[in-house]
Amino acid sequence: MTSDKSQKKSKTSAILNYILSFALTIIFLYVAFHDVDFSEVLTIVGKADLFWIFVFVVVSMLAHYLRALRWKYILNSVKSDVSIKNLFGALMIGYGVNCVTPKLGELTRAVLLGKWEGLSRSSMFGTVVLERVLDVVTFGISILIALYIASVSLTEKFPWLITSLYITAVIIIALVFILIFILKSKEKFSLMIVKFLGRFSPRAADRIAYIFTMLAEGFTSLKGIKNYFWTFCLTILITLLYALSSYIGFLMFGLQNIQPLTFGMGWIIMSISSIGTLIPTPGSAGSYHALAKSTMVLIFGFTETIGAAYAFLTHIIGYFLFIITALVMFILLNKQKVNIFKVVETEINDL
Repeated sequence: MTSDKSQKKSKTSAILNYILSFALTIIFLYVAFHDVDFSEVLTIVGKADLFWIFVFVVVSMLAHYLRALRWKYILNSVKSDVSIKNLFGALMIGYGVNCVTPKLGELTRAVLLGKWEGLSRSSMFGTVVLERVLDVVTFGISILIALYIASVSLTEKFPWLITSLYITAVIIIALVFILIFILKSKEKFSLMIVKFLGRFSPRAADRIAYIFTMLAEGFTSLKGIKNYFWTFCLTILITLLYALSSYIGFLMFGLQNIQPLTFGMGWIIMSISSIGTLIPTPGSAGSYHALAKSTMVLIFGFTETIGAAYAFLTHIIGYFLFIITALVMFILLNKQKVNIFKVVETEINDL
């Protein structure tokens, strides 16, 4: 009976999350496109250079492959022979799931890799969280660099940017302290949580203790100077490739014929639009469009139509790339016939 109530509560929560995420998507899409003629946007998109679209796809896929390779170095001390094919497949399937169900893709890729490689789900989920910690740190640094290289004051155009930096700094500091505490006193911390929360809800206490145990296992998977070095180097390369793909987005529309382009412009639009990935919308739809278009118009001085076309095309290429690659990788790698949705639902209920 308790299990039925728990499952019903979980499904209700999931439905509410879907409603919220799609409502946010609609709001942000309205902000991005309400003041432009969408037929003109499609006309500009239809004239995009196919060669640069191809280069955009190649650079984007290379960045994702390097993310899988970074994941391998994070897992190296746990299992040195983890298949890069399985890592890349799980990563891309996770991205594909994120295009439909925001943020559930992180759990999906952890579950799938654990199934395929015979590794514990706890350590896999912990490594995914560790990756996200690296991404948050990188995000904060990229924003600082963007503030320095921008030819206009980003804080004047985006007053909320400083607030975002402060929030990011607080999150990073909090994560570092939590990480240190967990690693130094994992068992003591779990017992303390269970003892304190057990007075109110024994089940909640066990869940939280379990989650922190997973995080500890994932964080401790990254060991050794070699693994630290390559994780650091690959993080830099991934960020540079993301900035490069944003720069290539300009070339797809021939914007070099309108004004001089620089790699720094790609870095700036990458840094600001990446804030959209923190907002729980399917595949960052809407949030990415609004931020990318605003950057094109307010920072670089392009027209509303060109800004909207840039946001539309760069996002839709990435979106379909995730969906198609996820389907292909799942068909190729899912030899155990794992039912993604059933497994993930079970994992959520367990958490």
